[in-house]
Amino acid sequence: MTGFDTIEFLERAVQIPSHESVTEMRDLLAETLESADVAATVDDAGNVIAERDGPEDGPHVVLNTHIDTVPPHVPFSRDGDRIRGRGSCDAKGPLAAFLAAFLAVEPERGQVTLAITPDEETDSTGAAALSIDADAVIVGEPTGLDVCNAGRGRFQGTVTLRGENAHAAQPEAGVNAIAGLAPVLAALETFDTRAPHPELGSPTLTPTTIDGGTATNQIPAECSFVIDRRSVPPEGAAEFRGSLETHLRESAPEGVGVDVSLAERDTPFLEAFETAADSELVRTLQDASGGEVRPFGAATEASYFAQIAPTVVFGPGVLSDEDGAVAHGPREYVNENEVTAAGDAVTETLRRFLV
Repeated sequence: MTGFDTIEFLERAVQIPSHESVTEMRDLLAETLESADVAATVDDAGNVIAERDGPEDGPHVVLNTHIDTVPPHVPFSRDGDRIRGRGSCDAKGPLAAFLAAFLAVEPERGQVTLAITPDEETDSTGAAALSIDADAVIVGEPTGLDVCNAGRGRFQGTVTLRGENAHAAQPEAGVNAIAGLAPVLAALETFDTRAPHPELGSPTLTPTTIDGGTATNQIPAECSFVIDRRSVPPEGAAEFRGSLETHLRESAPEGVGVDVSLAERDTPFLEAFETAADSELVRTLQDASGGEVRPFGAATEASYFAQIAPTVVFGPGVLSDEDGAVAHGPREYVNENEVTAAGDAVTETLRRFLV
């Protein structure tokens, strides 16, 4: 297909706020596809889906990224070849590159699907609702054109300590839940005993917020703290919760109960994933992009797709640079040449699979 201008689309997309509602951004995407004579559908979960089929049987390649962004909206601007604004690299830059590749390749065999989700930055209900039978999936995120074949997962939970109320003038009459915090918090540091993952290193386990007590003159019967877990394969959420609860109970003072609960979600947690570095998808995209093969530094919806097919994370832009945060930060940007290069690399990958 000719006539699609990758950078013009990206500039329009970055000017559209999509941190509270993705409706306008979704409309732009659907209209762009329809103007290229490609039918686009929006499913009940808000995903935009478009497909191109070849006349012969062959592999099914899925291109996925998201159209939502984190708040606040950062206005669009240009600084030479640098496009600035919220979503420029996370993930409207990857979207523009993937859209260019999707429209450029006419499959002679197999199928390519563009599946764009609406809420990756929050609950991932769109990705969780997708039912796709794929042979390879490329997930668009800012990787600096590196091919990321693995990524950590993210779980969130709450550790609750329980004791018994008493008057603060007679502390020995109760069981102080807050007083039990010190050994339990210390036990977080001794929880992980496995050897580091060869690519992702060791998982992390971090307490982030804390709450406890109801009156200043009363022995607290309960306190809790939230934990952030960045997991590595093969750990799953249920396994993590059970193992941590057992470990922390062993460290708690006598009389203090410990429970670990995972945060309530309507969708599965984003678990860690790993695709073999010598898989056809990794080798093909690396050859086309010239980037390194490495893990990705944040949890993504690649977690869901990796359960059904070899999956990589790839795209223009970076999470951070030498001056600090880029993605999710006030100075978010992407370089025009990287967006074009990403589109070329994905185009070449699709051709090798489908033409």
